[in-house]
Amino acid sequence: MINEIKKINLNHSFIFFLFCNIISIIVFKTNNFSISPIACLILILIIGVSHGSLDHIKGRKLLKILDINKMSFFYLAYILFVIFIIVAWVLAPTISLLVFLIFASYHFGKEDTQFLMEKNSIKNQFFYFLKGSLVILAPMFFHFDETVAIYKFLFVENESFYLTLDYIESNNILLIGIILSTLSSVILFIKKFEIKKFAIFLDFFSIIIINYYFSPLIAFTIYFCFLHSIRHSISLIHEIDNFNFNNGLKIFLKKALPLTILTAILCLISVFFLNNSHSLNSSIYKVIFIGLASLTFPHILLEYLLEKNEK
Repeated sequence: MINEIKKINLNHSFIFFLFCNIISIIVFKTNNFSISPIACLILILIIGVSHGSLDHIKGRKLLKILDINKMSFFYLAYILFVIFIIVAWVLAPTISLLVFLIFASYHFGKEDTQFLMEKNSIKNQFFYFLKGSLVILAPMFFHFDETVAIYKFLFVENESFYLTLDYIESNNILLIGIILSTLSSVILFIKKFEIKKFAIFLDFFSIIIINYYFSPLIAFTIYFCFLHSIRHSISLIHEIDNFNFNNGLKIFLKKALPLTILTAILCLISVFFLNNSHSLNSSIYKVIFIGLASLTFPHILLEYLLEKNEK
């Protein structure tokens, strides 16, 4: 069954690689291809958010392990954590952004790669972080000013932070970070080599390609929706039904739909209210990234607690 998941994910990586090349050729030929921020938000709400919409099922499994019978405890803790992240971001946006970027790097690297690895050793955890950092570093490397503009939309106004970013950009530290990310991919690739590990390099080049040709928001949307989220959803579908993928997919969609719709409604309401004091694009950026941060932290914590207690 593990080999089947590896095969499916390899095919997914290959299809995503072809997709990235095709749309990049379209951009190169037309020279004016673009996707509006609202379209990016809709894609993230429909495809991206859904991969975390089964957290309540994982929460039920965790509570069962901890011998806690009330699901209300999980929902309350999850919602309070989400609110805490949003409040923390408003009060300390620079620190919140830095912590989010660090955790996101690890999360992206781990979720996109661990299905290929036999052990989650401490070394592998570190390599996951370096590999996932490409998602964070590539936009700054190829579109530095646009990435900085996004950070400013997220309430980050600390001048020292931006001076540090200018120093990093002007001294090729971003390039060094990308090289380290590349080396981590190589190390993960050659560890107990098998053909299915070519998914690592297909993903690597896909991320480079979309960040070279597209703006940071569009590149992130393509990656988050069509690589990261779909990959995580594949693992969830196999957890639901190990023997019949189509049946697992039907059950996954049915169970993911309610929380996906609820999250989408709350995000659109947030855009509406933020638009009263900010521009529409600014409001969308805030909802996408601060909203994702508020969902990512409890999602990562839940995965960690479940993995730790299952052991």
